[in-house]
Amino acid sequence: MDQRSDIIVIGAALNGLAAALALGGRRVRRPLDVTLVDARDPRGFASNAFDGRATAISATARRMFEALGVWDKVSHEAEPMAEIIVTDSATPGEARPVLLHFGPEDMAGGPTAHMIENRFLYAAMLAEAEQSPHIRFAVGQPVEGFHFAPGLAAVTLAGGAELRAELIAAADGRNSPAREAAGIKLVGWPYDQMGLVATVAHELPHRGRAEEHFTPSGPFAILPLPGNRSSLVWSERTEDARRMLELPLPAFEEELRLRFGPHLGAVKLVSGRHGYPLAMYVADRFTGPRLALVGDAAHVLHPLAGLGFNLGLRDVAALADCVHDAAALGLDLGSETVLSRYASWRRFDTVTTAAAMDGMNRLFANTNPALTLLRRAGLMAVNRMGGLKAVFASQAAGQSGGLPRLLRGETA
Repeated sequence: MDQRSDIIVIGAALNGLAAALALGGRRVRRPLDVTLVDARDPRGFASNAFDGRATAISATARRMFEALGVWDKVSHEAEPMAEIIVTDSATPGEARPVLLHFGPEDMAGGPTAHMIENRFLYAAMLAEAEQSPHIRFAVGQPVEGFHFAPGLAAVTLAGGAELRAELIAAADGRNSPAREAAGIKLVGWPYDQMGLVATVAHELPHRGRAEEHFTPSGPFAILPLPGNRSSLVWSERTEDARRMLELPLPAFEEELRLRFGPHLGAVKLVSGRHGYPLAMYVADRFTGPRLALVGDAAHVLHPLAGLGFNLGLRDVAALADCVHDAAALGLDLGSETVLSRYASWRRFDTVTTAAAMDGMNRLFANTNPALTLLRRAGLMAVNRMGGLKAVFASQAAGQSGGLPRLLRGETA
């Protein structure tokens, strides 16, 4: 069986679904025909036991989901970040004075982000994609081959079907087969860290406060979820993280409480515990012949600022602008002109963000006493400068730089 589409999206996880909706969703004014490809059944991604992760959705990403018809389905599951604090701790469990604080007065445009569990967001995105007559699913079969020709791109599935399109958007993760097939290399390095992810319930309300506690082993983030629950993103050295994942539950909870602190009362684990290796990688090219990389296929960042998925959504929104503008002019969607515009739009933002996250992780992991004093003094200085804090808040909300239409809340 041969099937022709305007665009093939490889990968039906969060970034892939976002790309399908941005290009062929029901809210798009001039939708394109999209085929969404994944080796697995995407309905499994929305299950309660999928991966235990939650995501910080920036203000601009929220506008994007509003425009695509997703946010109204999940807003009741999202918790606004009403306050953000940052501390710098030399050892787990020590007193943690607040060095940097963002309150409502620093967020003139409303909360910079909302926290939502991935399973709820994914289920809403999947439901919206399934209702679009312009999005077809080719799932349950792995891709066996890619072909990037001057006129058309094609993928061959394990069952023998060939799917053809003017452009392939690869959202197939950090180990992207599409990227490898196109010969695109990664630049970067792994960290000797793992991210431990879990959800906890606590006795006292968090009141929408997000906390980032920097320790020598990595940041420990407490991120508010609806109710008296929080999502943890806990970075530890790889050897220590693996040991903690193997601990009996009571011993693991004791380690968790040591880092969490007593300020929200009694704390207990209410989810599974998951570990993910941390790294910083950026593709040396974001495009190839008839190929555009989005999300983790293009970049993998340290999660200390929660920017990874939001950076992927910026990719999706920029690609949608480039492709829809070309379609409106009757141009080839996979042409070098379209792909060059996308690559130049996204590369600077991605590289500077990745470098900033890498630098912050290394800076706060350094235990040199003089450097510790300097970075604490720097955070306290920023905390006293309202104008500079407003700039940081704008960055966190994703409102800096030239924004694609979707991040302004508009569809093409």
